[in-house]
Amino acid sequence: MKIPFSVEAFYGVFTAYNNTVWPMQIPLLVFGLLALSLLINQRRFSSAGISLILTVLWLWQALAYHLAFFSVINPLAYGFAAVFMLGAVVFFWLGVVRKKLKFNVVKGWRKVAGFSLILFSILIYPLWSYLSGHRYPAFPTFGLPCPTTIFTIGLLAFLVKPYPRSVFIVPILWCFVGSQAAFVFDLSADLGLIVAGALGLILIVRSTESPIASKEHSNQN
Repeated sequence: MKIPFSVEAFYGVFTAYNNTVWPMQIPLLVFGLLALSLLINQRRFSSAGISLILTVLWLWQALAYHLAFFSVINPLAYGFAAVFMLGAVVFFWLGVVRKKLKFNVVKGWRKVAGFSLILFSILIYPLWSYLSGHRYPAFPTFGLPCPTTIFTIGLLAFLVKPYPRSVFIVPILWCFVGSQAAFVFDLSADLGLIVAGALGLILIVRSTESPIASKEHSNQN
């Protein structure tokens, strides 16, 4: 597929975004850390709070990145913005309004995978980008689609079963689209999207509890 813009234009969008919205990168990162804190330090409102933060992050990506900046060089950005807004609506409706999304620190492989993706999105992604030769402001910061998608799937790894599969659709779609930047634009940190997408697919398949697991959970309560 032919890319309708140059490598220079692609990185130029990040530069324009980061210079224009500064210092919004800081509160966006704080939102991410707050979601992580709500996950670890469980409160009555933790799950709804995490869902609300995800709603804000995905709405921000739709409006403040795709519509305001990426659309300048890529007409497909209007479609991406619509899909990201849909993702925000899903998080708000299922997590905040209907309270169908319950987050908690689980044991086993999901705990390892979830925290690994969260750590990658917040710390390793920018470090990898820097070591790959990309310098701020010409690379994606937290709050932009690729690191934020990885972060989102990291959080979704902590959903309590059974959980709705629909929350994974938009993040996994972007894993497929965004990971192409690792090969086309030499943004190797976006390889993390491949891992995140694979984890998302596994979580979709394993979204429901087995009867035995459900019975054990009920006995513990």
